[in-house]
Amino acid sequence: MTFDGISGKEYVRRAVEVSIHVALLGLLSAACLLILRPFIPLIAWGIIIAIAVYPAYRRVQDLLGGRSRLAAVACTMFLFAVLLVPVALLAGSLVEGIQSLAARLKEGTLLIPPPPPRIGTWPVIGSPLKETWELASKNLASALQTFAPQIKVIIPQLFLASAGVGLAVLQWILSVIVAGVLLANSAICGKTAHSLAERLFGDKGPEFEELAGATVRSVTNGIIGVALIQSLFAALGFLAAGLPGAGLWGIVFLVAAVLQLGGLVLIPAVIYMFAIASITKAMIFLAWCVMVGLMDNVLKPLLLGRGVAVPTAVVFLGAIGGFMAMGIIGLFVGAIALSVGYKLLLAWLEGTIEIASQS
Repeated sequence: MTFDGISGKEYVRRAVEVSIHVALLGLLSAACLLILRPFIPLIAWGIIIAIAVYPAYRRVQDLLGGRSRLAAVACTMFLFAVLLVPVALLAGSLVEGIQSLAARLKEGTLLIPPPPPRIGTWPVIGSPLKETWELASKNLASALQTFAPQIKVIIPQLFLASAGVGLAVLQWILSVIVAGVLLANSAICGKTAHSLAERLFGDKGPEFEELAGATVRSVTNGIIGVALIQSLFAALGFLAAGLPGAGLWGIVFLVAAVLQLGGLVLIPAVIYMFAIASITKAMIFLAWCVMVGLMDNVLKPLLLGRGVAVPTAVVFLGAIGGFMAMGIIGLFVGAIALSVGYKLLLAWLEGTIEIASQS
């Protein structure tokens, strides 16, 4: 029996060889992924950062007379400053605040003012909040003993959260270094990305390559950029209102704003201001917080879909869905995947898609 002039034994032999080659290739790919697994988040974040800052890198490169490595070093130093200066200031503020609090607790000089009378009139939470606050103002040691079980549960979680923040900062530092290396070798990286896009999508490769880069920059501007702007205004409001730990509140708000939950952080701040400040001051702070909370409704439509040839809703849904599935990096991966999938769907419906031939 023959198949197109090939005997049955020869056909089986070739099929076995192909199967062995495919299996070996699969094992090699799995081994490579296993080896690179600890570095995949760093590489992914490095690529995202490099794509996001590439337009600025090109402008710096032009200002420096086309010297790519010097421009990459300048961009890397700027990214380090943007990352490390706020972290250092926040860490110093937290350490100083904790040391001062511990010293005052040890000396017994930490005094908590009594609660305003109007707190007791608040619905649901007013009465228990007033009782707890009064106990703390009269006998702080007794209040701490009352909540000792809850404090014992919270303290280990705080240490774990602090360790997680430290690891996240270290990961960002390494990712910035990776981004700097990629920017310094942007010509080679660009050729590789172009070849990969053409290999996957054929004639539409450059279009999808441009779409992926534009989507990363769109998410950076529309989600992270908007969150930074909101956090700046929120921090200014916290400082002007005299909110204790305003820097920490600003960092918490930034994280929540990236997760699209910034408004929830403002609620306890507003409650605190109504409890300790005059009605006029509290109302002004409330109006400021409402303005901060509504800023994203104006900024996101302007920045989120800018430069991307897909609807803003596609980018937004991809970013939020990706975050829910994969964490913060999913903001970018989800937006890119959904945008490319949307364009592939349109091309398929129009009958114009042409995946590169493997022959």
